[in-house]
Amino acid sequence: MSPRGIILKDICFSYSNQNIFRDFNIKIPASKVSVILGPSGCGKSTLLNIIHGILIPDSGVIEKDKNDQLSYLFQEPRLLPWKTVSQNIELILKNHYEHKQRQKITRHYLEIIGLNDFGDYYPSELSGGMRQRVAIARAFAYPAEIILMDEPFQALDPGLKLNLTRLFSSLWTEDHRTSLFVTHDITEAIFLGDEIFVLSAKKPSAIVEHIINPVPRGKRHPEAPESLKIEARLYGLLTSD
Repeated sequence: MSPRGIILKDICFSYSNQNIFRDFNIKIPASKVSVILGPSGCGKSTLLNIIHGILIPDSGVIEKDKNDQLSYLFQEPRLLPWKTVSQNIELILKNHYEHKQRQKITRHYLEIIGLNDFGDYYPSELSGGMRQRVAIARAFAYPAEIILMDEPFQALDPGLKLNLTRLFSSLWTEDHRTSLFVTHDITEAIFLGDEIFVLSAKKPSAIVEHIINPVPRGKRHPEAPESLKIEARLYGLLTSD
């Protein structure tokens, strides 16, 4: 586990002459699911890319354990079409485990996501929801201390989205990785987030609220009284900018 999570100090980042972040600070706690919530275009994905190292900030400091590995779950599954489901998972394990151990880990995660009979299928033979389940399994199978998730359920219908958020929660409960999930969906934020950071729509982006979810993970439900209170608060924040 990542012992101290991720700390961003005084991050500045500009793109096309626009200040996306200026003196931005955030502390992502270890071994929890933190959610970055905000409207489209507020800098959520940019923040993930800065943490990952895809983007380099103009200035500021990113603190995390130097040995921490990161796993990235994108909006689309990004499975290799010429490899089977099992091969897509085993590939990212190649530099970390021997062949038999890779097979064992792959079978374990395929069983968890309910696709243990689809290991020999190719991505084109699966539905969109099934492909995203494989992508989630692959993200957890990779031996990373930190998981970054960029609105992985955005393109899915409401019922499938709910099923996959439950799946993610089950996987996380089995293995408490330091996780950062970005979304513009309030329901997702409340269901998944142990801590919720709300970003402003105005640039440069800033944290306008930090909410610690008081509802235990196993008792979170959209109609729960505490969840409704958080929903009202978040809705007010997102519509006030």
